[in-house]
Amino acid sequence: MLGINYADFPHLMTMTALIIAGEAIFSLPFHVTRFFRPTFLEVFEFSNMQLGLVQASYGVIAMLAYFPGGQLADMYSARKLLAASLVATGLGGFYFAQIPSYQSLHLLFGFWGFTTILLFWGALIRATREWGAVSAQGRAFGILDGGRGLFAALVGVAAVLVFRSFFPSDVALASDAERIMALQNVIYCYTAFTFLAVPLVWLLVPEPTVDLVNSNSNFNAHRSGLVRRTIDVMRLPTVWLQSLIIVAAYVGYKGIDNYSLFAYTAYGLNEVEAAELTAYSVWIRPVAAVGAGLLADRILPSRATALCFTLMIICFGFLSFDAPDVSQIWILFANVIVTSAAVFGLRGIYFAMFEEGKVSGVETGTATGLVSVIGFTPDIFMGPMSGWILDRSPGLQGHQDFYLLMTCFAFLGLVASVLFYRFARKPALS
Repeated sequence: MLGINYADFPHLMTMTALIIAGEAIFSLPFHVTRFFRPTFLEVFEFSNMQLGLVQASYGVIAMLAYFPGGQLADMYSARKLLAASLVATGLGGFYFAQIPSYQSLHLLFGFWGFTTILLFWGALIRATREWGAVSAQGRAFGILDGGRGLFAALVGVAAVLVFRSFFPSDVALASDAERIMALQNVIYCYTAFTFLAVPLVWLLVPEPTVDLVNSNSNFNAHRSGLVRRTIDVMRLPTVWLQSLIIVAAYVGYKGIDNYSLFAYTAYGLNEVEAAELTAYSVWIRPVAAVGAGLLADRILPSRATALCFTLMIICFGFLSFDAPDVSQIWILFANVIVTSAAVFGLRGIYFAMFEEGKVSGVETGTATGLVSVIGFTPDIFMGPMSGWILDRSPGLQGHQDFYLLMTCFAFLGLVASVLFYRFARKPALS
């Protein structure tokens, strides 16, 4: 149905393991605050700004880990790197469930920035690129992110059901103890799924098909190879433009984190309804990511990203000026659907741009580290920035200012996509 010629059943199972691991690893640091944000803020007694600063601790450590993590991915087996990362991240979930203090949460999120990026991210991207070979990069990354979206949706529904079970029929009457118990059990739920991924990657992810960099060579030779690969990657204009595309796309992705609070504040949904809106919106992700991947293989990834950014400009621009009407809640749902389709479509293809951008296979980890260092900087600045915007202008005005910022970043992504397409058409540097 997807036009993929699977060599055999193990090939399919490898992608399944990458999908589950690729989403489970980020569920603890991201899903809890995304789907259950109003309750999280109440239980931890945080302001939006404080939560943003905690998330920035993750982002700072992640930025330091992306590039060396990419180098590790070019040197060591993805199976070993992925398994070690999942174990370390899952252990942090047990501490998270104890509702630690503000200062302790900074340390925990910083720890997760290390475990989810240094050992994991570059290895995941390299394994996926090898899985897709030369002709199916859009499909490979589209299936990866689409599958991650499907897994996130299934786990999200399970987490919402667990969450709801600890509330009385009238959610507004829930006690503080009930809210704490509900959130703790959601955290344990995500922790369990993180550990579930460990045996899957260990048993199902094979050794790399592209030669690894010889990590046993002498120090000078290894350093020379590292410098050469880094320079080769940095000479490609498409790598820098791909980095900007990921920045803009990731800002849009972080913007989805605000939907539950927006629905709660501007449309009057209760805590459970707001969580359900965000959790159920991720059901769009499988269709959007796979669809974008198939489209990218037909029209090129850069053209597909330009289309997605255009949709984001329209949707975020509308929210930045529209006054919510609770009698027309369908407008919010429609906007969430279209925006999520564009954002998740981008996530499904922005790493498929390596092939179009002329990055060689042996330099995949290095290139992943470089574009990720720049591309995922929103992990540092978006939390504090969005928290400051929302706290500065409480209520509707703060949310409108936030979505205006989203619109500007989407425009940046559109410009970068057009330039990427033009540079990719030029002959490679010799």
